[in-house]
Amino acid sequence: MKDFSYTRAASLAEARERAGQAGAMLLAGGTTLVDLAKCGVAMPDEVVDITHIEGLDAIKVDRDGARLGALARMSHVADDARIRKEFPAVSEALWQAASAQLRNMATIGGNLMQRTRCAYFRDPASFPACNKRHPGSGCAAQGGVTRNHAVLGTSSYCIATNPGDLAVALTAFDAVIHLGERQIAVDDFFLLPGATPHQEHAVEPGEIITAVTIPASAAAKRSTYLKVRDRQSYEFAAASAAVGLELEADGKTIRDVRVALGGVATKPWRAREVETHLKGKTLAAETVKRASLLAMESAVAQGDNHYKIDLAPRVIARAILKVGGIA
Repeated sequence: MKDFSYTRAASLAEARERAGQAGAMLLAGGTTLVDLAKCGVAMPDEVVDITHIEGLDAIKVDRDGARLGALARMSHVADDARIRKEFPAVSEALWQAASAQLRNMATIGGNLMQRTRCAYFRDPASFPACNKRHPGSGCAAQGGVTRNHAVLGTSSYCIATNPGDLAVALTAFDAVIHLGERQIAVDDFFLLPGATPHQEHAVEPGEIITAVTIPASAAAKRSTYLKVRDRQSYEFAAASAAVGLELEADGKTIRDVRVALGGVATKPWRAREVETHLKGKTLAAETVKRASLLAMESAVAQGDNHYKIDLAPRVIARAILKVGGIA
């Protein structure tokens, strides 16, 4: 691990100033930064500790929606009774992420900034070619073992999967990321790799996530997060879906539906084709299953990960039918 200097920021202004310096990295829960530093991926010149800045850990829920402070712990948000009632998919996504120990340490802002779990990215000694680490060096994953890699949003420069669970739920329900004076929709916060996979988030130098807001909606209140993985705990998704559903007064016609995918794309993936197809339709198993296939129309398999093209629509359909009460 590279030697670095340590600064404990006493205010948000100081944190922003320090974070804007070349080689500076923020420390919140530390569950991502420490991990990346140990495997030689993150090599900060300065670590800026923001954990003692007051006012960034609040959790607020009212009739307009929820506001989650960037330093709120994942476990605290997941266990908040108001979040469980008004945004169950958010709570479920958090509870299915990482381990209990990590959830007690990790923060909301830090979780959104976590980097991919691509084995090639995290092993620079064995795989020096990685466009996320060294732009222009190549992508060692392509042609390698790709079972955990993305089938949506990929490019010739990168096929690494976004690892988030919370981010998937936030994407489904149109959350907004607050960066101080600037606000950005969560779907725009995460960037596609294109030719610049090292640029993963739309955060400018000196900007810090201060909060996340989620607008209230009937679909968010009637929602769930379904995660399919190789083992029950402490495992990243092979495919996951955050879905929300609002029905008309007849209890059968779909007024609003939200669908976002995890584990299959280079960023949290909003399945808008599925949503558009289902709105106005009668909630029925066959209708939902056919619509769910639309999510994979642009998918491109990379050898071992072809199974995700079949798996993801099944996860979507199962989640919608579950929240619709007909699973």
